[in-house]
Amino acid sequence: MIGLDIGSRTIKAAEIDRSGDKFYLKAAGVVGYSGPQMEAVQEDKDIAAIAGAVRKLFNDAKIASKNVSIALPEPQVFTRMIKFPSLSDQEIASAVKWEAEQYIPIPLNEAIVQHQILERRDTATPPEVSVLLVAAPRVLVEKYVRVANAAKLNVVGVETEMLSVVRSLAPMNQTALLIDFGARSTDLAIAKNGNLAFSRSIPTAGEAFTRAIAQSLGVAPAQAEEYKRTYGLSASQLEGKVGAAVDPIFRVVAEEIKKAIHFYQTEEKGEVPTSLILSGGTAGMPEATVRLTKILGMEVVIGNPFAKLSVDAKTSQSLAPYAPLYSIAVGLAMRS
Repeated sequence: MIGLDIGSRTIKAAEIDRSGDKFYLKAAGVVGYSGPQMEAVQEDKDIAAIAGAVRKLFNDAKIASKNVSIALPEPQVFTRMIKFPSLSDQEIASAVKWEAEQYIPIPLNEAIVQHQILERRDTATPPEVSVLLVAAPRVLVEKYVRVANAAKLNVVGVETEMLSVVRSLAPMNQTALLIDFGARSTDLAIAKNGNLAFSRSIPTAGEAFTRAIAQSLGVAPAQAEEYKRTYGLSASQLEGKVGAAVDPIFRVVAEEIKKAIHFYQTEEKGEVPTSLILSGGTAGMPEATVRLTKILGMEVVIGNPFAKLSVDAKTSQSLAPYAPLYSIAVGLAMRS
């Protein structure tokens, strides 16, 4: 089982073997990428550029298998939780077709629609079923398939990024908030007992932090990126200049996270998350966990997507610094 995560700045892959309930990491790798973004891909040369990066990654990581699962970027997909009366699985499948149109802002004939039954509450009054509805533009899915085929790979599974993150990071016996800090969006999910219960995408993330540092300190973007990774939100390092530049943008993200939690509690009648798990390239920004703990008043940790896998000691040590990058790829590879 292989998970392929084509991000906006990096491409990650993880190959996993499964035996019963146990997962074993066979290979993993990441490669930097600066070509066209998937949603902007139009021409064959763009497809070839991304496919070339994917092939390099597979060769470097010594991944031989051809069948991959891919994740669609959260800002490009539509995810909704819908409640139905206590219907059978077959009745829900029929009902979703009728209901989907009012929840999806694109024509149904231009979308790929899937659903997943999350929870049956037979003891509720009245009894109800919670269903996750996911829709993606058909043209976007086709672009990913074209890239995979150009890289001589076969797409055997497609899902949203946060479904993958939940699978790799969410604890099974509690309600947790998961945040994937990407380059272009901050995606969040609330997981209940290991299942996705709510998701939202915030269009402010790593690149916005980098731009703020570049403008405030008058440095080039590459230097600003280095400062972000080295000093982050620190008030003492480099006279706190980097932290002061990042702080207003970081607070915007934190306030959006607060709003999402409030919405989940009030509109979805969901339980308050007891912990926050971070992933993604910006998750390791210095002082980010400390600042979020203060603002949100809950435990904040950086997730380790390899924690649910058997990984040999040497590989585990070499992957540890990059663990937050692999949450989506590992979650994809864990699909049954």
